[in-house]
Amino acid sequence: VQLQASGGGLVQAGGSLRLSCAASGSIFSGNAMGWYRRAPGKQRELVATITSDYSTNYVNSVKGRFTISRDNAKNAVYLQMNSLKPEDTAVYYCNAPCRLSPWGQGTQVTVSS
Repeated sequence: VQLQASGGGLVQAGGSLRLSCAASGSIFSGNAMGWYRRAPGKQRELVATITSDYSTNYVNSVKGRFTISRDNAKNAVYLQMNSLKPEDTAVYYCNAPCRLSPWGQGTQVTVSS
């Protein structure tokens, strides 16, 4: 499995999407997980993290709008995105910030104005 992100799509500004990521156990177990995004013409940025004991952190631009969660039984991490803005348009990826693994294909999120 490695890292497989899904759930992206096209949504109007103000809408919501829920992203899912399935991870291999060797990547997921006991590690913090994060959601990253890369917008056109920009570098990949880390937008949300969750530790193995469920502590979360967010980049300022998504605080109050995005919620990261994880299911340790399923080796899965999720990103609930609400109040989406056009500037959230990007390819979204998941990975373990402290032990980066090969990037998966990511999932495209496009927010129209």
